[in-house]
Amino acid sequence: MRVILALDQGTTSSRAILFDHAGSIVGSSQREFTQHYPQPGWVEHDATEIWQSQLQVAREVLTRSGLTASDVVAIGITNQRETTVVWDRQTGQPIHPAIVWQDRRTANDCDRLRRQPGLDELVQRKTGLRIDAYFCATKLRWLLEHIPGARQRADAGELAFGTIDSWLIWNLTGGRVHATDQTNASRTMLLDIDSCQWDDELLAAFEIPRRLLPEVLPSSHLFGMTDAECLGQPVAIGGAAGDQQSALFGQNCRSAGMAKNTYGTGCFALMNIGETHRTSQSGLLTSVACTSSATRQYAIEGSIFIAGAVVQWLRDGLGIIRSSDEVEALAASVIDSDGVYLVPAFAGLGAPHWDAYARGTIVGITRGTTAAHIARAALEGIAFQVADVLDAMKVDAAGEIRELRVDGGASNNDLLMQFQADILGVPVIRPRIVETTALGAAFLAGLSSGFWGSVSEIDQVWQTEREFHPAMSVDEVAGRRERWNEALSRCRQWVDPA
Repeated sequence: MRVILALDQGTTSSRAILFDHAGSIVGSSQREFTQHYPQPGWVEHDATEIWQSQLQVAREVLTRSGLTASDVVAIGITNQRETTVVWDRQTGQPIHPAIVWQDRRTANDCDRLRRQPGLDELVQRKTGLRIDAYFCATKLRWLLEHIPGARQRADAGELAFGTIDSWLIWNLTGGRVHATDQTNASRTMLLDIDSCQWDDELLAAFEIPRRLLPEVLPSSHLFGMTDAECLGQPVAIGGAAGDQQSALFGQNCRSAGMAKNTYGTGCFALMNIGETHRTSQSGLLTSVACTSSATRQYAIEGSIFIAGAVVQWLRDGLGIIRSSDEVEALAASVIDSDGVYLVPAFAGLGAPHWDAYARGTIVGITRGTTAAHIARAALEGIAFQVADVLDAMKVDAAGEIRELRVDGGASNNDLLMQFQADILGVPVIRPRIVETTALGAAFLAGLSSGFWGSVSEIDQVWQTEREFHPAMSVDEVAGRRERWNEALSRCRQWVDPA
């Protein structure tokens, strides 16, 4: 059997999924890894643990499926974006734990940078992003400034920087390839997204040595061959993309105006805006989208920091569920949230609000509030955040969004998907394969390796599994969103004691 191996390296787990030519899942394997919170607002990963967990699941899925590396035509990589790793080029060892995209340690640095005349405008114009601790540039500068000797070693060319795709490619190829793709590079605050090249003016502004940086390549591209010891024989690495652009590609959103939302640890809505880079006027971001040809496409994006992670908090923090799968049944045991609203701003607010100092808030609690009401409010809080982002997209696109394609683990939650359709007022469409992040990476690798002959061929792979249509009255939607906005205002009144 000929298959594509997708390596899906996420924020809380590493997965490996095998896809056949019909786009069906042949096998999958997944392992969670440790989350580290050394200080309030700090989030770190052990980059070596990430690599080892990703290699383990790749080996496991082949063994469990009765396949070997000789059956794998190519590997596609998709990854948590913005998470920043710096390692020694000689030893391959990280110089510090990976600083995760959720980490807010450089929020004050970003405040100071925004006060520099013209810098915020320069960053937005060239990168499509806003100066924020979310992205790599200030994380990377923090590492250079706080790890003894790091800046001197970086200047001497002894260190390498990468997002998780680069880290995996480096390890898979035994250190022979230091590269990233355009989608991941576009999330660093260091790339000119018109030329897709590292920008000297931005590098100077953030004090980043060019010698640290990986080569920027197209998403559908032969990055190199794996070491034989990884899987038993060399396999081509045929594609790489940041998880959200990969999901957009996997959802076949390749025409301007098509939109998708991925429900993962965070929530990420992207809309294809075609071949012209446009700067959002509504607090959203512009990034490079995946393409399989020389034509470059762009996407407007709204990033919500906490989505599925709120369900993990219900499980691990409050202990009101034993597993994440239990949340839908608990939430469905009550008819509504009984006036409870939960804003999961555990790591600040992302698009379109951009408030690094907001904090999670629950309002409307009474003596009658139960765990079920809180669970329902948690799910509804995810949907409200998505609706805020889609409203901003409508403004930037100067038009309505006719449907929303959804994917990611929480898209399997029917209660959440129905409420999402109700609040948005448009159909929510769930595909047969909701693992579209991994599927997008498989498509990219399959196109570069000839496993699929063309984009039109992979268009036939995508199929609808279920559509959710709005059922809530316009007046009820308006009332609920008004109360949500009040809850938002409360969470933004938080003052950081630091």
